[in-house]
Amino acid sequence: MTSTLRRVQRPLLAVDAPFVLYRSFFALPDSIKGVDGHSVNALLGAANVLLRIAADRGPRAIVVCFGADAADYRVSLFPSYHADRPPVPDALAWQFEQAPDFFAAFGWSCETSADVEADDLLGSLAATESAGGGTTLILTGDRDMYQCAGDRVSVLFLKSGLSGFEEVDPDEVQRRYGIPPALVPDFIALRGDPSDGLPGAPGIGPKTAAELLVKHGSLDAVVANAGGERPRIAAALADNAEQLQAFREIATLRTVQLERPGDRETDLDGGAAAARRFGLNRLAERLENAEQLSDL
Repeated sequence: MTSTLRRVQRPLLAVDAPFVLYRSFFALPDSIKGVDGHSVNALLGAANVLLRIAADRGPRAIVVCFGADAADYRVSLFPSYHADRPPVPDALAWQFEQAPDFFAAFGWSCETSADVEADDLLGSLAATESAGGGTTLILTGDRDMYQCAGDRVSVLFLKSGLSGFEEVDPDEVQRRYGIPPALVPDFIALRGDPSDGLPGAPGIGPKTAAELLVKHGSLDAVVANAGGERPRIAAALADNAEQLQAFREIATLRTVQLERPGDRETDLDGGAAAARRFGLNRLAERLENAEQLSDL
């Protein structure tokens, strides 16, 4: 069904802006400077990624999402959530500040929130688009977003460095994890998530987590039937039952009310002008010489 929908509909492209900027910053040298001496490597890399995907997938609109680094409600559930993440480098922090206006010059909309994270906005956009009969591509490098995969939603998972992306649909989630997308938060709770600082259940890795969920159907059922498992696993589940519930809530996206974005084409002229302002002259030349995205 998904492939048929994509042939007749132009998808919404929802972008995990913090991840794309981080990835670009560490993939390109920060010696790439703008006219005022600031590093502009993250802006350049992010623009290149979005332009490439826009040319390939022809989205009806692009929405870049920014949110809280660690939403208060998640920290209240587990104080160590995101606690071990290093501070944002100054050169990247400046580019984060410039990014919304830079992206807007390309005709790309921006959703931002101080209360929820970019992931929550991405999931909310996908839900809104699906409710309106559309399809969504979520561009991210966060596997938590696999929970959104469905008939009308796919995840474009960005690989590390500059090596491109992979499309992840429900069948691919099942192949990778051994569970359907709806159980991804339960899976994360059991297995843990080092990038978010979630330890999971002691001694339970991805294979065992998947086996338990396939056998019992949910985290609640896994915990309720812990006594029937091997002693080591039973103890890990029983001793950490309350914390595992908190981990699942942290991993589950929080849906917020968003308006469905209207159609909006990428503005090559506006992007070229913004690139010039930031001293990204080679990017500006490409945009100025292109009549359409496929020419880039």
